[in-house]
Amino acid sequence: MDAPDARPRLEGKRLILGVGGGIAAYKACDLASRLAKDKAQVTAVLTASALKFVTPYAFEALTGRPCLTEQFKRIAPGESPYPHIDPAAEADLLVIAPATANLIARLAAGMADELLAALCLTARCPILICPAMNVQMWEHPATQRNVKTLGQYGYRLLGPASGNLACGMTGAGRMAEPAEIHEQIRKLMEGAPTANFPGSGAKGRVKRGKQRKRGRGGKNQAPPKSEPPSA
Repeated sequence: MDAPDARPRLEGKRLILGVGGGIAAYKACDLASRLAKDKAQVTAVLTASALKFVTPYAFEALTGRPCLTEQFKRIAPGESPYPHIDPAAEADLLVIAPATANLIARLAAGMADELLAALCLTARCPILICPAMNVQMWEHPATQRNVKTLGQYGYRLLGPASGNLACGMTGAGRMAEPAEIHEQIRKLMEGAPTANFPGSGAKGRVKRGKQRKRGRGGKNQAPPKSEPPSA
């Protein structure tokens, strides 16, 4: 039997790991560790609700990179004045695990009220969502409609799995296991088909300090000096 391929398959890949506010957020630490060991450059982005379950320090220790939590902040010399745009512009993949019912609804509505949601709007890389919630929340028509909408936008979906849930119920709603998500990320990075739509793979690289992609037409334009950052 052939020995397993031990080469790091994600070496050099720039990944954003979005973490929603659910009990499954603790599994995102395991996922972050797996991706980092596979030599990916992982930037964790935590929602305000995620901070109730996990801390930025854990993800920074596991990835060796800053964990992002704020959409608006005072910047230090040399930092980007567009923290809600630039991380996504440089990413090869954005994965959200767990993706709660609330977060899925906000993404489907195109909201940009928090850093992670704003990054999803600016991303031109594949976006993979891994739902995790109560079975009744998952089965609600509103959630099913929102998931369908994200599919129309080009988002990828992994899960949820069925089983015993933290609330004591049994059914669909468990976040896919970190090992399964890790393998799906590997497959996406090894040549998943893409479409020319935000969140489905169309690249919009930004050369920091030179040009910025702006507008629906996709033309590179330098931002006017007097123009403030938009939310």
